[in-house]
Amino acid sequence: MSEVGSLEPEQTKVGLRVAKADNKDARRFFEPATISRISSLEMRAMQVVDGYISGMHRSPFFGHSVEFVQHREYVPGDDIRHLDWKAWSKTDRFYIKQFEAETNLRCQIIVDVSESMHYGNGPLNKYNYACTIAACLAYLLMRQQDSVGVFAFDDEVRKQLPTRSSQSHLDAIAQTLHVSTPAKKTDLFKIMRRVAEAIPQRSMVVVISDFLADRPPMLKGLEMLRMRKNDVMVFHVMDDDEIDFPFMGMTKFVGMEELPDVFCDPRALRDAYIEVLQEYLMEVRRGCTRLGIDYNLVRTSEPLDAILSKFLHHRMANRGQGKMVIPSSET
Repeated sequence: MSEVGSLEPEQTKVGLRVAKADNKDARRFFEPATISRISSLEMRAMQVVDGYISGMHRSPFFGHSVEFVQHREYVPGDDIRHLDWKAWSKTDRFYIKQFEAETNLRCQIIVDVSESMHYGNGPLNKYNYACTIAACLAYLLMRQQDSVGVFAFDDEVRKQLPTRSSQSHLDAIAQTLHVSTPAKKTDLFKIMRRVAEAIPQRSMVVVISDFLADRPPMLKGLEMLRMRKNDVMVFHVMDDDEIDFPFMGMTKFVGMEELPDVFCDPRALRDAYIEVLQEYLMEVRRGCTRLGIDYNLVRTSEPLDAILSKFLHHRMANRGQGKMVIPSSET
């Protein structure tokens, strides 16, 4: 008989030991091999964002320092320093030059640390994989002077770190992720509402979770982020066991997030499980696509540097090609 589940005795003990480890242990999320392979890439917002100092990302506001965009007619009160005298010489009319300012990005990384995230049979469980994604993205963003904040959540916000751009902020991020141990259920709607209310300006929002939650409230929570004109990305982290369901023989499945244990023959359940899972994944993907959210399903067995490289190349290739589409609350 085999036994699987996110709350096996050994896994629970490992989670508790991680919570008591020192700061050096927390730095495990910054994998040198992964960072060295992706350090040449830049994290750019695909859609328009705003910030507070000059930087690398397009702003919805017009400035006077980066790239010419268009003319508009002069109106009394405009700064005459921005008059286009060449246009005046040709048309005998006054026009103001408008430029597209560029700004720093504010990124909020939202990491699920609930009980189900601590399941895993590979070198990294879902929690460690998610934290490493978060740490690598934070590293890249702060290398280009962008600011990063972190939320760690289950059914409540367990830890919150304000946005900062200094390199010393990486240690605070590692600690925020490091002290989070498996606890309660996931309440994505409540968390997304909390995050949406906490970030009033347009931001990049990266949500990293296994999304084991009811789909309608989960998608409604993500919609709240998009309604506030945030650029939202999702990393849907799953273990191979959850996708492939490879179990054989009588197995005890240990309940996660307050669900009961189940003792059964998994071969009798596999076909139905795979069908329901594929329907669930398709609904989540379609929901994110409808909301204009960049959706990424990742397995914990996939090399993290390959996942991030593919993701970042995709973001850069699509930068500026699409408009910010804010879905109706009725859809």
